[in-house]
Amino acid sequence: MQAPLHTLNNLFAQLGLPSGDAAIDAFIASHRPLDNGIALYRASFWSAAQRNFLKEEIIGDADWAAVIDDLNGRLR
Repeated sequence: MQAPLHTLNNLFAQLGLPSGDAAIDAFIASHRPLDNGIALYRASFWSAAQRNFLKEEIIGDADWAAVIDDLNGRLR
């Protein structure tokens, strides 16, 4: 199995968010549970730029898709 290209810390940095482990845990704790009927990129807590990035990367099954899926699972 190939190692993921990106980490959750990298994703948060890419999104312009604090990317330390404690900051990520706090973000997830404060935004979960995300309703299963809402696509991750449609969540109200993203900026327009963050929303666009997440949507493009997940729909395009790009390099970031695996770590975005991980975040999605943690927010549910």
